[in-house]
Parts: sequence; C-alpha cells; structure tokens
Amino acid sequence: MRLLYIVAYDVRDDRRWRKVFRFMRGYGDHLQYSVFRCELSDRERVELMEKLGRVIKHDADQVLFFPLGPAGGADEQRVYAIGLAYTPSEHKAVII
Repeated sequence: MRLLYIVAYDVRDDRRWRKVFRFMRGYGDHLQYSVFRCELSDRERVELMEKLGRVIKHDADQVLFFPLGPAGGADEQRVYAIGLAYTPSEHKAVII
C-alpha cells in the first residue's frame, strides 16, 4: 500500500540542500521551498530515508516525513488553498 506523505526539510548548507532537492524531485511533487508531497510504499520510504541519510549532516540538518494516510484516498482531494489552486501532477511509470 502506498501512503501519502508531506516531506519537509531544513538543510543548512546550500550544497547539501541541492542534493536533497534532487533526490526529492524523483519521489514527489515540489510544493514549496523545502516541502514535497510524496506517494510512497514502505520500500520507497525506507530507500529515500537511506539516501537522504547519506547526504545530510545529522547534527545540523533535519528531514521530517508526515504520513497523511493512504494515497488516492478521499482525503487526498481535501487540499485547501488560498491564492493559487493546488494541482497535483500526473504520476507515470518510471522505467530505469
């Protein structure tokens, strides 16, 4: 089962921040400066956490995963926006 997550990070070095940003682009939708919306299986979440753990400085940086429930559930449509509307991107298969 895939879960919907909000992933937010505070990385204090620009070089590390760019690496984290590049990893995150492959896993979710960029919402704000350091915030992504991700639909992840348990395996993908663990894989992403391991990759990010190798990049960040553990005594200075922080990455937070907020689980929001099953991906594609009824709650996914309840995104309230002020100003520009939120439009989720289409998820397509990625062949590596």
